[in-house]
Amino acid sequence: MIQRVGQTSEFDEAGLVAQAQQGGVEAFTELVTRYEGNIYRLARHITQSPEDAEDVLQETFLKAYEHLVDFQGNSKFYTWLVRIAVNQSLMKLRKRKSDASVSLDDPYDTGEENLTREIAVWEPNPEQTYSREEIRAILDKAVETLPPTFRAVFALRDIEELSTEETAAMLNLSIPAVKSRLLRARLRLREKLTRYFKRKGDDFFGYM
Repeated sequence: MIQRVGQTSEFDEAGLVAQAQQGGVEAFTELVTRYEGNIYRLARHITQSPEDAEDVLQETFLKAYEHLVDFQGNSKFYTWLVRIAVNQSLMKLRKRKSDASVSLDDPYDTGEENLTREIAVWEPNPEQTYSREEIRAILDKAVETLPPTFRAVFALRDIEELSTEETAAMLNLSIPAVKSRLLRARLRLREKLTRYFKRKGDDFFGYM
């Protein structure tokens, strides 16, 4: 019997994966229902395209279903899904002839000595002015303006909350490069959000 996601406070990912590997289509459907929103959001952040994100979403779950037998359970099923989605998203970026952004594979300076910025603070703080949904929408738009080299790292580390090591492995980067790109992405977002709110107050990221 399938354990519905909403029937318990604890999601039995491992149990559903085991059922899906034995041919349980309904179990796999439960996994899709559980994770499709997160995978789409991740793909949208990386590709910066709703159409590409939809393609990545479908390709991710199709590949996952086709290769279920290969999943050994060495990581969480969701982490495995994210790895597939990241690969599909990066393939979309590489196929874009018009994308003038720096390639994710290009060498990158990991020096951080020049990253100090004077970031204005806002007053009153954003949560006193905007709803959490409005703040999330503002942040999503800001993330979409990041170049792919920063956006992918930020999406994996700060949105999906993967570890630095997992992010480095997924993007084929060194750990120092991941840390540097994440820091630079955060600084760019803070500068953009500072200009957006045009006020002084608390650090925006303290409210996310």
